[in-house]
Amino acid sequence: MNEQREGPGPRAAQPAPVLDLRDAIALIVGIVVGAGIFKTPSLVAANAGGTWTMLAAWLLGGIVSLIGALCYAELATACPNAGGDYHFLTRAYGKKLSFLFAWARLAVITTGSIALLAFVFGDYCSRLYSLGAQSSAIYAAAIVIVLTAVNIAGVKSGAATQNWLTALQVLGLLALALAGLVFAPAAQMSTVPGVVAPGQPAFGLCMVFVLLTYGGWNEAAYISAEVKDGRRNMLRALVWSMLIITALYLLVNLAYLRGLGLAGMAGSQVIAADLLQQVWGSAGARAISVLIAVSALTSINASIIFGARSNYALGRDWPLLGFLGHWNARTGSPSRAMLLQGAVALALIAFGGLMRQGFETMVDYTAPVFWLFFLLTGVALFVLRWREPELARPFRVPLYPLLPLAFCASSAWLLYSSLAYTRLGALVGIGVLVAGVPLLVLAARRG
Repeated sequence: MNEQREGPGPRAAQPAPVLDLRDAIALIVGIVVGAGIFKTPSLVAANAGGTWTMLAAWLLGGIVSLIGALCYAELATACPNAGGDYHFLTRAYGKKLSFLFAWARLAVITTGSIALLAFVFGDYCSRLYSLGAQSSAIYAAAIVIVLTAVNIAGVKSGAATQNWLTALQVLGLLALALAGLVFAPAAQMSTVPGVVAPGQPAFGLCMVFVLLTYGGWNEAAYISAEVKDGRRNMLRALVWSMLIITALYLLVNLAYLRGLGLAGMAGSQVIAADLLQQVWGSAGARAISVLIAVSALTSINASIIFGARSNYALGRDWPLLGFLGHWNARTGSPSRAMLLQGAVALALIAFGGLMRQGFETMVDYTAPVFWLFFLLTGVALFVLRWREPELARPFRVPLYPLLPLAFCASSAWLLYSSLAYTRLGALVGIGVLVAGVPLLVLAARRG
């Protein structure tokens, strides 16, 4: 038997440290730098009111994300576990709350993100070659099936795929930045009229879009038990990843700004395509379609890798869902958890296809639940400092408690914003989370 449920005894299969620092950085960069950088800059520009305000928003987003990464580095190096956030929440609040979190990841957060990114992949593949009225959903379903199969084959094959995809993604973004900064004719530097200055509500809306574009780095916690020399390399991977991502985002926005101007950015619906249209014409528009498809592909693959780890932890800890708590010793992957995750993502793709607004539906569906548990994980840092003061902490967040408080405040703000600005889909996502309560009651009785 290659596949066993983790538990007491020497023969239980468990996650092994097989990923090096390069693998970890590629996974983090790949899951963060998705399709958002090709969609949100125009929304940020429309609310910034000035060039420096817009650039400051992107820099501030990197700083806030780095603070969050430092908080996660303390948690991940003190408590390395394939359960990631699930494990932190269990230690801080108990198994009932962490059960609801794992349920939310399985039914809302991760599967919704996979479906959302799959629709982006499908949209841009359909621009290159359409498969008919449901072309986007067909492409989306196909890529989820293919990448789930790749990752079931083993953690090393999934990581190798991620390394290549991330390299292509970063090279594509650098090419986009080069096109805008060097080859595009300089646009007139004008402001966007009627927009307020930093510190006002419109700047807050800028930061909502910016921080959503930076989102995803926290998924690194799910591979903390699989990174070689994890107590040192997890911190290095998180910090280096956030520095790389911030630099890429600033370069790309500078390219947009030079080629289109602030007003041109604000008025664009397809900002990257508009920029490359100026440089390479229709060939540029097709090139950016390929680049965005690769970016979405990279994030889908990383989401599949990370998401299955929390499903595995859920099955490991709760007998009712014990079939998920199997680790395939031969391939080094939670194969059953990946299969169920893929099935749920396919169901959400079918739902989004029927709604004919796949991307928007999935954004509304996932955001409030994601930011709720993000906030609770930030608070868990304080709880564990208080409840487990003797725990070995190879890394401690500097300037404690100021930096963790700033992280929690930003998460609370994003939770409020996701409820204030999203539509019916947000209520559906919250409803699915609440539907996990009866399952929790049943699981507690079985446990």
